[in-house]
Amino acid sequence: MARAGYGKRSVPEQRPPLEGDFAFLPERERHIAGYIEALSDGSAVDIKSLAKNLPLYGQAAVGSALKALSVAGHLRRVRELRGENDQVRWVTRTYWSRNAHDNEWWNAFLTAEATPVPEPVPVPVPVSVPVPASVPQQRTAEPEPQPEPRPEPEACEEKRPSRAFMALARLGRRDARLALSAADCAELEQLAAEWFERGVGAEYLTSALTSGLPDSVGSPFGFVRRRLRDKLPPRLPAPAPRPAPEAPVRRVLVECTECRTPGRPEAFIDGLCRPCRQPEPEPGTGTGPAV
Repeated sequence: MARAGYGKRSVPEQRPPLEGDFAFLPERERHIAGYIEALSDGSAVDIKSLAKNLPLYGQAAVGSALKALSVAGHLRRVRELRGENDQVRWVTRTYWSRNAHDNEWWNAFLTAEATPVPEPVPVPVPVSVPVPASVPQQRTAEPEPQPEPRPEPEACEEKRPSRAFMALARLGRRDARLALSAADCAELEQLAAEWFERGVGAEYLTSALTSGLPDSVGSPFGFVRRRLRDKLPPRLPAPAPRPAPEAPVRRVLVECTECRTPGRPEAFIDGLCRPCRQPEPEPGTGTGPAV
C-alpha cells in the first residue's frame, strides 16, 4: 500500500482493459504505464517508489515518463486537504486512467472531485393504508358469558416510594439521632425532592443532613426540615449544548506533474503548469531582430 502521498486512484467508469491499451506509447512509457495499471488503488506511484520497483529506469527516466503519460492524458496529480476540525493535512494523490482523456475531461473530473457532495436527505416513503373490503353483514353468535374478574390485591399494588422518601427513611440508619417516622418522611418528601431536582444525588443529600450533628437532637423532624431549607443547594445553569461536528474538510488542488506546483485545474494543460510547458531556449539562440 502507498504511503501518505502519491497513492494511486483509478478514475471511475473506464472501459474494460484491452491488450493494446498503451501500444501507441514509446517503449519506456508503455512499460511504466503497464506497471501502474497493474497496481491496486492506494499503491505508491511516486518517482522514487517506481524507480525502486522498476530497475530498468532511474528516477530521472521515471520522472520523464510520468510527464509523458500526463501529456498523453493518462494521469493527473492533485493535493487534497483531508481531515476534520483541527486535524487536517495535505496528501498527494495520483489519479490514473487506462483510457487517455483530453484536458476538458480532466478539468471537469477534478472540479467535480473538489466539489463537496451534500449528504442525501431521506425521503419519507408513503405508507399505503389498506382499505378494508366491504363484507356483507352476517349473523353473529350469541356472546358467551364471561367469568367475573377477580378483585386485585390492594396491598401488593402500592406505588414504589420516591428517591426523596427513601433518602429520608435511610437517615436513621446512617445516624440514629435523625430517625424519622413514615409520616415524617411523607411530609418532608417535597423538600427533599427539590434537592434532587437541582442535580444532587442521595449520597450528597444524606451527607449534608448528617454532617456536624449536635450531641443530641430533640426533634429529628424539625432538625431535618430546617436543614433541608437552609442547605438547599443552588440551581446550576443548564450545560451548554455541544457544538455540532463540523463537516470533513476536503480541498483539491491540481499539482504539476513536472515541478509539483499546485493550482486550479484550469491553470494546467496536459497536467503541466505554464513554465513546464514552455521549452527552454537552446543555447546560442537570440530573440533580437536580425541584422
